[in-house]
Amino acid sequence: MGTQITTRPLTAADFAPWGDVIEVSGAPDKIINQGMCGRHHDLAKLDFKDGRAGISLFNAKARHLPLTLTMVERHPEGSQAFIPVDGARFLVVVADDRDGTPVNIQAFVTAPGQSVNLHRGVWHGVLTPLDGDGIFAVVDRIGGGDNLEEFWFDEGFLINEPQRGR
Repeated sequence: MGTQITTRPLTAADFAPWGDVIEVSGAPDKIINQGMCGRHHDLAKLDFKDGRAGISLFNAKARHLPLTLTMVERHPEGSQAFIPVDGARFLVVVADDRDGTPVNIQAFVTAPGQSVNLHRGVWHGVLTPLDGDGIFAVVDRIGGGDNLEEFWFDEGFLINEPQRGR
């Protein structure tokens, strides 16, 4: 087994190099619907080359930590947002790019109520709900051409949760 990676809680500041954290934070930007709804406006930057935005539903099987990461993928033609419909916590793995190779792998665990939008071209792990199977609304590019690149590691990375107090 290769390098071990410890997860950390997902925060907007820590995640900014790879995407947007979508969550309700602070006061709403606008009160709508006769004062019964707060709108938290424009929380993610959707970015698509050719094509259009589409909304799909993904039904993902649960996984558990520790977990071995053997592959990451990226979408060079568009950003990709993952929004748990049922509030599932999920693992978010991202990496920087160095000449077409993913490096500096980072692992985050969402809190209930958090979603992510991965910037176009960001290396990331597959959809990984942690507490049970999860249904996710996914907003991404719909269009022609190849919008998926995969990178398989020669040696996997072991992703662990942080150790609790001893």
